[in-house]
Amino acid sequence: MRLLDRLMGDASPEGLFTVVPGIGAELARRIHVTLELETLEELELAAHDGRLERVPGFGLRRTRAVRDALEAILSRSSRRQSRFRRERERAGIQRTLWTDAPSVAALLDVDREYRERARAGTLRRIAPRRFNPTGAAWLPILHTEREGWSMTALYSNTARAHALERWRDWMVIHYERDGDDGQCTVVTEVRGPRAGRRVVRGREGEPA
Repeated sequence: MRLLDRLMGDASPEGLFTVVPGIGAELARRIHVTLELETLEELELAAHDGRLERVPGFGLRRTRAVRDALEAILSRSSRRQSRFRRERERAGIQRTLWTDAPSVAALLDVDREYRERARAGTLRRIAPRRFNPTGAAWLPILHTEREGWSMTALYSNTARAHALERWRDWMVIHYERDGDDGQCTVVTEVRGPRAGRRVVRGREGEPA
C-alpha cells in the first residue's frame, strides 16, 4: 500500500493504471489515449458509466473485474480495519470488547450531529476525488471529538453506496487516539427488530 500511495502521487497515468489487476502496459496506454484519464478515481468512474467499455480490449467481464479491483484498492482503509477485526477474532478476543474504539453511543452521537448539520448546511464541503467528474465541493465533512477520540465523519462516497442510492444514508466515521485508528460505517437498519434505527455496522448487538 505504501508503494501504491507513491505511485498514485508520482507515476504517469499509464504507469498508475497498471497497478490494477488485468491492466497491462498496452491497455493502460489505450485507456489514457482514448479516454484521457489521469487518476484511479477517474478510471473507476469510467468503469461505472460505460466509457471504459469503449476502449479496445474491454468487454463487460473485464470492465466488471476492473471495477471490483478499484473498489478494493480505493477502499484500502476499510480493508485494513476489517483485517484488524479478523486478527482480533483469531486471537480469541470477543468482538464486543471494543476497548480500542469509541463506544457505540459516541459514534451514534457523531452520526446524529453530522446528519443534522449536513441537512442544515452548516458543515464545510469538500470536493471528493471519487465519483465527482466536475470537481464540485459537495461532500459535507465534520471534524469533532468524543471520549478523547479525534473523529472525521462524512457520507459514504463509494461505488456500492451510489449504486444502491444509499450514499446519504451510509456514513463513515474515521477515528484516532494515541496511535490507534480505525473507521466504522453507520447505517439505517432495514430489517429485523432494529429496522428504521441507526446502527454501527458490526456492532449492532452493543448497547447504544
